[in-house]
This record gives sequence, structure tokens and C-alpha cells, in this order.
Amino acid sequence: MNTSGAGSSRDDPPIDVTPEIAAEAAVWIARLHGPDRSPRMERECLDWQSRSAVHRLAFERCTEVWQAVPQLKLADAYASVSSGTAQADGKRGGRRWGGGWVLAALAAVFAVGAGLAFQLGRETDTYATGVGEQRLVVLDDGTRMSLNTDTRVRVQADRAQRLVRIQSGEALFEVAKDPSRPFVVRAADSEVVALGTVFNVRLAGGGPVDDGLAVTLIEGRVAVRPAAADRRQGIAPAKEVLMQVGERMRLIKASRSGGPATQKMDRPRIDQMLAWKRSEVVFDDAPLVEAVAEMNRYSRVPIVLSGDGYGSRLRVSGLYRTGDSNGFARAVAALHGLRALERDGRLELLPPQ
Repeated sequence: MNTSGAGSSRDDPPIDVTPEIAAEAAVWIARLHGPDRSPRMERECLDWQSRSAVHRLAFERCTEVWQAVPQLKLADAYASVSSGTAQADGKRGGRRWGGGWVLAALAAVFAVGAGLAFQLGRETDTYATGVGEQRLVVLDDGTRMSLNTDTRVRVQADRAQRLVRIQSGEALFEVAKDPSRPFVVRAADSEVVALGTVFNVRLAGGGPVDDGLAVTLIEGRVAVRPAAADRRQGIAPAKEVLMQVGERMRLIKASRSGGPATQKMDRPRIDQMLAWKRSEVVFDDAPLVEAVAEMNRYSRVPIVLSGDGYGSRLRVSGLYRTGDSNGFARAVAALHGLRALERDGRLELLPPQ
């Protein structure tokens, strides 16, 4: 057996590609054609191919199968294998292979490819911001998506709907109207459904103040409903809710597994709630502990309240710049007679001595 190259010459005996190696090669082909392809993945695939000539040959032949998938039918593949050969007309021209391993390769390519084709039929993109960063994204349909600090979203669009998954953070959506394709924002176990409207969605990171989801409707109408029956994260309403302009729905994580979230409705001041778009934070008689948590969203230098729980008693009002943790801490210290200390990469607020 010739193991010095990717294949064998006409005079060499055929290389025996096992069904297991063929299946592994098919998975590599599918991954490399998927949305998560990266230089690291490519290096790992090359390492896999370098293990032996069998691995390289399996990868080469599965590549040809992948290229031929649009022209192949699974029934024809089984028929070809049962007769001892399989035909793949890819970009490199027609070629016949011998050996039953082709069945495994075709089955793996069809199985993985079928699932991947669903993804590839959708436009999939991921957008993110760092701590203290904001970003405006204009989607292909004209929808404007403003991302607040430390936010990550994944966008998928097809002919049936436009879907955005919020994995963390906060985003303001100005949705382009398209009655044939609802715009759906999914966060935790909830989803917000709209056609053409403006709304804000914030997914809390499980901090000390709130642990849940907030949806604020600015224009139009939206429906907030459970996204899945299992409600694994416990952040979903008990049933669908139609929101009115100016309303904010807050869903606090369920205290028991599988239960509906605690639901609260209010009408916040929209200009204050969206102050982050101006790189500002506005507090109106907010508890100090909540104000500190909000300021910490925008800075890698955290403010820490040290002491006897005064953070829930003291109140804060005013306008502050996002990311200016130092200025905020010193202003609060001066207002309430606290001590502000910088140490160990953080800002500590302590009660007076």
C-alpha cells in the first residue's frame, strides 16, 4: 500500500477506507461548509488529514460527494453501493469508486448536509460589542439594530421569518415592515414577535439586582410569548402578552424550575431608558445598589459597595457618562459622605469611618 500521498497509483492496490474514517471525513466537510468555519478549524482538519493516506483519501472523496450532493438522491446512492460502485459528478469530473465504505460516506454527508443545508439556506450572522461599546447594525431588510454594551446577538433570516437570538446584553430594534416575514427576537425562554415596530430588549446577566428579561415597546405592537415548552431558564411569561406603546414588561427568573417568570408591567421614561444611545445613564431616585450595577455594565473597573448594606438605603439621581466609573464613585461619595478608594483594579465605596 502506498501511504506517501493522498491517493494511490493505478498499479497499487486500492486503499481501504473504513466506514468510520469516511464518516469522520464527511463531518469535517460539513463543518468546513458551515457558518462557524475558522482558521483554527481548518488547522485541525489538516491535522486530521495528516494522520494517514487513508484520512487524506477519505477527505478527497467525501469532498467530491459533497459537491455532487445536489445531483444525487439517497436511493440512487444505496443502489450504486449495492452494485459495488458509486458515481459522483463533482467539479473535478466523473469518477467511480469501489468499496462499501462509500455508503457510510454518503449517509454521513446526507445526514450532516441535510441539517446544515437548513442553516445554509438562512442568512446567519453574529454581532457583538465589548464592555462600554455601542454599535449600529443595519440588516439586509433595512432593520436597524442598535447594540448596547457587552451584547451578543445572532441573526438568521429566510423566506419565512427574520430571527434574532440575544445571547447577552441589550438591543434596540427599529424593524422594517415585511408582512410576509415576521420579525422575532428570542431571548432566554421568551420571544418577541413584531412586523414593523420599535422596541428594546434587555437580557440581564444574572447580577445582584435583576435576573431576567425586559421588553419595552416604543412604537407599534409586539407580542411576547414563551419560546419553548421546557422553559429551562425560567424566563418566560405564562402566556402570550400583547404590549401597548410605552409599556415595559419585566420578567424575573422563576423561583422554581419550569415555572413561569414573575411578570411586572410599568411605563418608564423612554428618554431615560435609552440614554445609553447618547453614552449616558440617567438615575431618578434609584437605589445606590442598582445604580452601581448599571454603571458596572459599561466599565471593566467595577465599583464595589463595601460595608453594612447601605447600598439599598441610599438613593442616587443625576446624569452620568457611561464608562466613567471614577467620576460616578466620587460624586456619590461626596453626596453621601462615603469614602472612595482605588485598589486591586476596582473602586470601593465604603461608609465613613
